Amino acid sequence: MRGGKSARESLIRVLFPDESRALPGQRWIRIGLRTLHLIGVAGLGGAYLYEAAPHSWLPYFWLTMATGLLMVMLEVWSNAIWLLQIRGLAIVFKVLLLVAIALHDVAALPLILMVIAISGVIAHAPGNLRYYSPYHRRRLERLSDAR
Repeated sequence: MRGGKSARESLIRVLFPDESRALPGQRWIRIGLRTLHLIGVAGLGGAYLYEAAPHSWLPYFWLTMATGLLMVMLEVWSNAIWLLQIRGLAIVFKVLLLVAIALHDVAALPLILMVIAISGVIAHAPGNLRYYSPYHRRRLERLSDAR
């Protein structure tokens, strides 16, 4: 231990700061990423609805994957408390549904529609739902609130 802090405590402080970190222009970065993500999702949705050939929808797939990953990284970097809240858990659940699509293509369309529905509901749900932590059984905006 150095200075009375363990490595675990230091890691927790880095992942769960009392005040969320922000990049300059972060709001516009998020808006841009969401917009590009929606374009990718629209292209993928069309591919499933109209059974398009892979060469026509692969760019949308990669756009969706890249922007989704960047949005998750930005949220976790800002404050990993996001992973304990409904808004982060919904993303984890959506990723699991997408993995199910990859493994069982027969249910692709219903699962894609479910992913889109979850996205719409969580994006527009009241803050008390989005910031709710099932683990802590209350709205949680910073880890220090859990104590």
